[in-house]
Order: sequence, then C-alpha cells, then structure tokens
Amino acid sequence: MHRFFLLNTPLQPGRTVDLAPIAHQLRNVLRLNVGVPIVLLDGNGAAYGAEITRLERESATGLVLDVHAAPGEPTVHLTLYQSSLKADKFEWVLQKGTELGVSCFVPVISERSIVRPAAALLKKYVRWRHIVQEAAEQSGRTRLPQLHAPLTWGEAVHHAQNARYMPWEAYAAGDEVPALGQAVASTPTQSDGSLAVNVLLGPEGGIAPDEAAMATRQGWQPVSLGPRILRAETAALAATTIVMERLQQLG
Repeated sequence: MHRFFLLNTPLQPGRTVDLAPIAHQLRNVLRLNVGVPIVLLDGNGAAYGAEITRLERESATGLVLDVHAAPGEPTVHLTLYQSSLKADKFEWVLQKGTELGVSCFVPVISERSIVRPAAALLKKYVRWRHIVQEAAEQSGRTRLPQLHAPLTWGEAVHHAQNARYMPWEAYAAGDEVPALGQAVASTPTQSDGSLAVNVLLGPEGGIAPDEAAMATRQGWQPVSLGPRILRAETAALAATTIVMERLQQLG
C-alpha cells in the first residue's frame, strides 16, 4: 500500500483530509483512482489508514479510516556526521541511510571536502529533503530523518553527545583500534532506556590526521571498518549497517 507523509495536516479517523499536497503524485505519477486505500504518516510515529474520495488535477480529498502504530521506526537514534561528498554520492548516502534507519544526517565540511562552502550545500537541501522523504515512505519509516544544517569539522566534533565513533582509514587493518561492531555493542543505554549513537565519517580524500586528532581529543573513539579501505559512500553505509545490526535493529 502506498505511503505518504502529510505533515502539518490534521489527521483524525472518521474525518475528511485535504490531499492537495500529494494530488499530483496520486493522480499523475502513481495513477491511482478514487476508492484506493493509502497510508498517511504524520511524521510523529503514527500511521493512518485512508481512502481517496476525490482526485482531480490539482486537488484531492480522502477519508481517514483508522490510526495505528507502525513498526518500521528504529529504537536507536543514529546520527550520521558525513563529510560532504560529490552530489550523487551524498544523495546515495541519504537515500540508503534513511532506508537502514539513520535518524539524523549532519553534513560536515572537512579539510578534504570537495564541496566546501555551506551556502553551496544549503542550496541542495530542497532536493535532499525530497530524497529523504521518498526513501522514508518507501522503506516504511514513520518519522522523517532530520537533515541538520552543515557544520565545520570543528563544530561537528563538539556537537555530538553520547556514544561517538569515528571510522578512519588509517586503521583499516583493525590492529590498533576496535572494530566498529565490537565498540558499538557496548554502547551504554541512556537514562530513559534509549540508545543514541553518533558516527563521524570523512570525505572522498579521507580524514586528515589533524582532524582525527581533534576528534579524538573531544572523545570520539577511532574504530575500524575492517581490513579493506572503502570508498566514502561505501563506508557510510557499511558503518550504518554495522551499528543497526549490532544493536538489533535489522531483524
């Protein structure tokens, strides 16, 4: 069943809902018809069963039938501090990271980043939010991952709290630092019973030694992703998968 985030719109069982924000997608992209059941998401964790009752070129309405909690949202809050990458690579990280369960993406401007000005990154945010929303709808998420404003490396290493891990290619052999999976398995639970993990990753050219030293001084744990040096976008998804698997978020 097709799923759609409908934010800032009141949703209540038994009530009519304005579907104008998604009318084009319903009619022209998916070619749905009146009477088709859909799922509406409020972004706060609830899923509402609904039915299309009217569908025109630029407007549509539906009837909300019921509401229920959906199981697709991870219980671990994973923040990915990803140094900026070339556009297609960063978009791939956003899409796949959302599918795997990342809760927050923080673009980081590091020493070796190809795209450096924050203004240049901010121009991409409309497209990036669209990519994140589509991935969240497709993968069964009920909350949209947050897309944080860009931070410099120095800002990023001071920004994160709780468990902090920094995969660094200088330790690819894994003989000087723990593997990410080993380190994250001992992540302490917070006072409210939740788990929060932060992962900091470099750009295509890798993390500069002075950046790694700065992060380490601020409490980031250097970790290994194994014996092979991975491309930046591969490392991001490998790290995400390892964290979610070790914390029992992948089934």
